Amino acid sequence: MSSAFVFEDETLLCQQTVSGWSPVLVDLPAVSTDHKSQPPYQLGRVQLQISLAPSYWQSADSTTADSIVMQHDAPATSAITYYYAQNHQLALPKITPLSSVDAGADDANKDAVLEANDSATTAFIPYRQLLATLSVALADQLSQAIQLLRWQADTQFCSRCSAPVKLATSGERAMVCSVCRLRQYPRVQPCVITAITRLNPVTNEMQVLLAHHHRYGQKTPSLQYGLIAGFVEVGESLEHAVVREVAEEVGIRVTDIRYVSSQPWPFPSNLMLGFRASYVSGDIVIQEDELSHAEFFDISNLPKIPFKGSIAYDLIAQIAQEQGVCL
Repeated sequence: MSSAFVFEDETLLCQQTVSGWSPVLVDLPAVSTDHKSQPPYQLGRVQLQISLAPSYWQSADSTTADSIVMQHDAPATSAITYYYAQNHQLALPKITPLSSVDAGADDANKDAVLEANDSATTAFIPYRQLLATLSVALADQLSQAIQLLRWQADTQFCSRCSAPVKLATSGERAMVCSVCRLRQYPRVQPCVITAITRLNPVTNEMQVLLAHHHRYGQKTPSLQYGLIAGFVEVGESLEHAVVREVAEEVGIRVTDIRYVSSQPWPFPSNLMLGFRASYVSGDIVIQEDELSHAEFFDISNLPKIPFKGSIAYDLIAQIAQEQGVCL
């Protein structure tokens, strides 16, 4: 019998333990291998491929993260929607509404929650909230699941002739039109995200350019800042996209553009490509419909930055580590 993660939109069914939220796997009934007996589209259930740990491509002496985060694979499994689980009457643990759970509680409060329940609390937790505690491979696999479930729900008809589609019988991830035979595959949208550095012109301390985006909101006591990022346009190289996005959003010129790492990002279906670059010239002039503020911050005196587990955090942390600063 196979097992599956359970999703509701961009939240994942998890169980609260003393060490934090842990994804729950539920048992799945077997699926018939006879394609003729299957419905044209099995909405809400996808097969996930194995996600490999970064240790496969990073050097053995890498100090960017601990062994659990970097060296553990995520085995192949499945993902289903909560609606699919209900519709097929699958056995699920008792689910606590997230409003009844302090998902951001400290360890002492988590212990109190556990002691107050006969069994560990189970709830749907946002993917973003889980990133800081998951291994890289498991985080990537959950991103894979969110993207595939959304692609499946959005690809029920042919984009060319509008006829119903069905799963490819060859085992590949594709939807095949029942009339014109057009094959539709999951689409990945490349995005560049760049950490731009310079030396403080007064103190000579390393600085990084950070911007407050309108999407971060204004309600928190301390505004969250992030890196310059944007989609790659048709006909662009990745380096060209970095130069263009930086010029558009903050009006400066950069050089020494170098690739660092990437991260699948399921909002909505992106591949984040992380770069470093050096400031050359220009005064910061923000793109006001995108940003509310941007400036170079000393690496030892940063504002609130993106959460651990995001590629933005990793790029900033790399700079801080080089300067002997702990975030």
